[in-house]
Amino acid sequence: MEEETLYDIEIHRRENAYVGKIFSDADGVKEFRSEHLDQLLRDITIDMQLALEEFGSKQGDLAEVLQEQQQSW
Repeated sequence: MEEETLYDIEIHRRENAYVGKIFSDADGVKEFRSEHLDQLLRDITIDMQLALEEFGSKQGDLAEVLQEQQQSW
């Protein structure tokens, strides 16, 4: 199985906040800000989980459509 990068993540500390950016082919660039690093990491993790769940759901829907089409042939 070939490896694929799903996300690139950058986290920077600014004067009084942390700034995180996630980069993906599917969603482009998203930026998050928080005064606390743990909150920033939580927000980034939740966003990635939701995106991956949505992607998995779309793949499941596509598989069902393809299966129905094959059965109708």
